[in-house]
Amino acid sequence: MDVFRIEGPVRLSGRVPVNGSKNAALPIMAAAILAEGQSSLVSVPNLSDVRVFVELLKSLGCRVERQAQGDMLIDSTVIDNPVGDYEIVRKMRASICILGPLLARCGRAEVSMPGGCAIGDRPINLHVRGLRQLGAEIHLKNGYVIAEAPHGLTGASIFLGGSFGSTVLGTANVMMAATLARGRTVIESAACEPEITDLANCLNDMGARISGIGSPRLVIEGVGQLNPVRYTVIPDRIEAGTFMVAAAITNGELELTNCRLDDMMAVVDKLRSIGIAVESKGDGCTVVGTGKIIPADITTQPYPGFPTDLQAQFMALLALAQGNSLVIEKIFPDRFMHVAELNRMAADLRKEGPAVVVAGVEKLVAAPVMASDLRASAALVLAGMAAEGTTTINRVYHIDRGYERIEERLNPLGAKIRREKAP
Repeated sequence: MDVFRIEGPVRLSGRVPVNGSKNAALPIMAAAILAEGQSSLVSVPNLSDVRVFVELLKSLGCRVERQAQGDMLIDSTVIDNPVGDYEIVRKMRASICILGPLLARCGRAEVSMPGGCAIGDRPINLHVRGLRQLGAEIHLKNGYVIAEAPHGLTGASIFLGGSFGSTVLGTANVMMAATLARGRTVIESAACEPEITDLANCLNDMGARISGIGSPRLVIEGVGQLNPVRYTVIPDRIEAGTFMVAAAITNGELELTNCRLDDMMAVVDKLRSIGIAVESKGDGCTVVGTGKIIPADITTQPYPGFPTDLQAQFMALLALAQGNSLVIEKIFPDRFMHVAELNRMAADLRKEGPAVVVAGVEKLVAAPVMASDLRASAALVLAGMAAEGTTTINRVYHIDRGYERIEERLNPLGAKIRREKAP
């Protein structure tokens, strides 16, 4: 198991390209199941989550080949084992998004209940309800979701709103299944995230007929078949946001390329409100720390609101603000496992139910800390670069799920991060 040793404080400066989006790539890889033949996906990041999904696709019968510069070939001519095995699915929650396309393509799917980050309860009841409304018979047996539609699926009007907003993967699952259903499907309270928009655009390139893309009302006219596609995955807005915070927390100056600011308006607005300069430039932007962090209140919300996947990173930044801030988590109320670890680094954070009161401190101090999930580990890396001394982060396999060799990308910019084997 690897650990990071991070020397700080440092100041980051330079240019960094943003990779393709993990959260867009995984459902698009699942969508390749819907079309017999070979699809080519461009700008797929080389992450541990992506490698797990490749393993999953191969177990279904697909042939998958990783090429240079992020290209990936997925040949789904043969799907002879429509089973998402527990030993693979338990590693990553996004594995559940094979359920819809397998059901539509094969008429049957068996998928283990998913695993993933320990950030609170994330049930799949909305996935199941949506697929049932398309005509699937679904039951749970031995920890597997077993879905059957031997005579095909039929379009329906489906509401996908939940207690904490729209379901992103649920929208992906139902939308993919509906592309091959008979008749029209209307999804109300569909997720509007850019990753869902990207999936819908990819499906349309494959021959689907989806309208209302980017809105909470999707209309899908079922078609008889989909075709293989060549498609480029959008840039990762969460990785971009993490690099923006890296510039801010180190009082640095970074130029981000391949960064779509239109997908990040809530993030950019919040950075500017706390004193960070963000300016559009070419296909990206420049981010400049000003040496002063103004306190702020942040409430996570479904897109286009502030993303839950950047909550931990911004909390590390606000820990150094000149005053008190409030962070409210409305997507995953238990997503605060990083609070105790940041407090070990001399932050002053107090959890109050689904909120954290952040009292700004003059400086952070290095300490040994433990990564608990993907975005929490990113927050600890950010804090380590700003803290005085050498911070040791254990369990960095979490960060490898969503950031490709992050130390090799930050070190040329001025970071001092060493990856070592744990003693």
